[in-house]
Order: sequence, then C-alpha cells, then structure tokens
Amino acid sequence: MKRIFLLAAVLLSISFAGYAQDTAQLVVEGRKNSATQQSRPYVIMISIDGFRYDYAEKYNAQNLLRLSGAGVRATAMQPAFPSLTFPNHYSLATGLYPAHHGLVDNFFYDRKRDAVYKVGNRDAVEDGTWYNGVPLWVLAEKQEMISASYFWVGSESAIQNVRPTYYFKYQEKTRIDQRIQTVINWLRLPEEQRPHLITFYFPEVDHMGHSWGPDADSVRSAVQFVDAAIGKMVAEAEQLHLPVNFIVVSDHGMMLADTTHTITLPDAPVLQPLKSIPGNEKVMLYGKTDEEIKAAYDYLKQHENHYTAYLKKETPERWHYGQEDVYNRIGDIILLAEANYIFTPSKKASPGHHGYDNNLTNMNAIFMAWGPAFKPHTRIATFENVHVYPLVARILGLDITQPIDGRLEVLEPVLQ
Repeated sequence: MKRIFLLAAVLLSISFAGYAQDTAQLVVEGRKNSATQQSRPYVIMISIDGFRYDYAEKYNAQNLLRLSGAGVRATAMQPAFPSLTFPNHYSLATGLYPAHHGLVDNFFYDRKRDAVYKVGNRDAVEDGTWYNGVPLWVLAEKQEMISASYFWVGSESAIQNVRPTYYFKYQEKTRIDQRIQTVINWLRLPEEQRPHLITFYFPEVDHMGHSWGPDADSVRSAVQFVDAAIGKMVAEAEQLHLPVNFIVVSDHGMMLADTTHTITLPDAPVLQPLKSIPGNEKVMLYGKTDEEIKAAYDYLKQHENHYTAYLKKETPERWHYGQEDVYNRIGDIILLAEANYIFTPSKKASPGHHGYDNNLTNMNAIFMAWGPAFKPHTRIATFENVHVYPLVARILGLDITQPIDGRLEVLEPVLQ
C-alpha cells in the first residue's frame, strides 16, 4: 500500500511538473526600457479569435459595447485573404498581407525548403525562419521598448532572433483569472521592466463557432465569457492609473456550412502528379511543370462544382495574393469553395467555417479601441486589418523600419 501511494505521489509530481513547464512564463533576461521608452503610453492588443463583426450586438457583449461606445468602433474590419487564423494574426502583427509576410495559409508548402508549415506542427510554429516582416514586438524590442505576449501567432518564435521579453508557449490550460492577473502583474513591474506593448488572445469564441455554428447558444456563452474577462481586465488596469490603451480585434468571422453536401474533388489521373495541400474552404495544388499545371487546371475548371479554380497568377488582385507571392509558398492552382460549402474533410465536419473570400460580410472581424490615445465616441467605416500596425506604432512612438502594406492615414483620424 505504501508503494502504491508513493508511486501515485511520484506520478502526480511528474504530471504537475509537466503542467507547470507547459504553462510557465518565459523571460528573455537582460532587457530594459530605455529612458525615452519609459515615458511612452501602453497598448494592450487583444484578439478574440472568430469574433464576427456582429457578435457584440447579436450576443449583447455589454462591456465591449460600453467601452467601444465611449471610444472607437469600426463598422467592421476586413481580414486579409485567406480569412484564416494564422495569416490574419500575423497580418495584424506585421502590417503585411499574407503573400508578403509568408504565412499564406494555416497549412502550406514551401518549395525552396521542400517542407510544409502547419499550425499543429510545433517545430514549424516555433521556427522563426518561417516568419517574415517585423512583428510589433520585434519592432518594440529593437527600439529598447519591453513587450509581452500572452499568445499571438509568431510570438513564441525567435523572429530575426527576437522574442517578446515576456511570453508563453501556446496552451489552453491556464484559467482566465490567472491570465488576467499576469497582465496586471506586468503593468505593476518597475518602469525599466514594464512592457508597453502587450498582446493577448482568446480562443473560446472560435472554438464554439466551429463546433456549433455562429448562431448557437454556446457561441453566445463564449462571447459573454470573453466580454466579462475583458471587463475585468480593464477594471483592474484602471486601478493602476497608467495611460493604457486597449485595442480589441479579431482575425475573421464565421459562417454556417453545409456538412452534408460537401465538395468532393474528382479522382482523375491528371491531378495525380500535383502535390495537394487540403483545407475545408480552400485547396492548394503545387505542380512541377507548366504542362501538368495547365492540364490539371483545365480539368478542374471544367468540373467546377460549388468551387472556383484559379491559377496562382490569375487570382483576384484585391486579394493581394497569388500575383504577389514573395516567398513562392502559394499553390499553382487554388480551389476556393463557395460560401457555405466545404471540401469533403478527412474526418467529421464541424458546422462553423471561415477561410472563404474575404469580401463576404460574414468573414468580417471587429475593431474596437479606447484609452487616452483615442478620440471618444468615434465611429469609422470598415477597413483592412493591415492598417492596425502603423496605428499601434504611432501610439507607442515606434519608428517603422521596413516597408509595410498598412497606411497610417487610414486610422490616424481616430487618435487624439
């Protein structure tokens, strides 16, 4: 019996040690804010994954409606194409379209590396050489401003050999109260060590949207959960009497898809030579010769059924995609499902989907902001998400060091 208890204790201690390691804050030592940066304001940029442009009213997100009502609210924010999580979080962080920063999808093939990037592959996700552009936290750290991230795409990678000073590896084990407390603890640090840029991420709304569709009660509950958490974070930050500015965004919207009548691609010999990178809403095919690409494209074009086939160089210019593929990571042929349709998945399909044409209203995201940097009671029209980057840089007094797609003049009018 003693041996059993001892074994149980050992297993419990191993389990707890693993949990603690998974959830531990990681710190890059030896950094501090310069004297100039210590006087700058603060930005907490919060992403609510999958929070569609209309969810705040639809599900009565009281705190978000109240706070953005007193500050800045956009009709909507248009995601970059494709309307997927990783490309858009990284567009928000870099001010670049996906074709320009390199994360062209959640799942893609890099010809030069002869390797695949996939969101579930930790080795790829944590490898900074996949990421291009200058994320906001890299911009800040290079200008002697401390940054912190409680999750954001790219934040756990050494991009240009730089990570945020304080960061976490992505996991969903830590309770929300502890995560909020970590943010408050960061803001209580001595001025030399206190982060002026903080990123924060909520996965819950996206999870429920995928699992049950955008009209489900579980999505309402997730919206209410996030709304309450943001209300608490703001209330606690206000007690510190610091010039903290909040920017709340999402990466994309959500729509209901037909999971019964899915799109099945034909099993034709002409398609066999191409490398296929599947997706629910978008499929990319990579060929080795112009002849095999043209043959496959012609065949797919003739058999279009609730999808559109595009040659890479003939994608819509408004996507800033195939023609602008800087890193040669986009498929030679792109198949995009019609709204509300999906390609037949390898396992049971969930009803909620995004990743479609970013011009669709239900793919639209949110933009809300408040704090001393922002004008009060201000409403603005829908804009593209690449314009958030120069806005954050301006508030923090950071110099943008490389060309970006975002333009300060789009959002500068919302500033005091």
